[in-house]
Amino acid sequence: MLKICSTEDVPKGTAISADVDGVQVAIVHGEDDVFYAVHDECSHAAVALSEGEVEGCTLECWLHGSRFDLRTGEPTGLPATEPVPVYSVEVRDGDIYLSVDGDGRPLPSNGVTR
Repeated sequence: MLKICSTEDVPKGTAISADVDGVQVAIVHGEDDVFYAVHDECSHAAVALSEGEVEGCTLECWLHGSRFDLRTGEPTGLPATEPVPVYSVEVRDGDIYLSVDGDGRPLPSNGVTR
């Protein structure tokens, strides 16, 4: 597990972008008060998901309105049809940690790679 940021860096209902060994990851504080991490690039258009709107357990792409389930990475709204990688998050002592492989790269928990 790799420390990414403090929980205070991500207010509820927002997302921030983090560079994890060259991989852009959106750290999201869902409206359910759970922290999530997804690949910070829409699978439909190469734009940052972290700049989109958080609604419930979804993150909306600001460009075309595709929504992604933060738990599974699956698109819940068109035009996206391909899922995005999601990463395991652990919160310890007010800090957010991300699961990484032996090389320090984010380790997708849903089997989707980019």
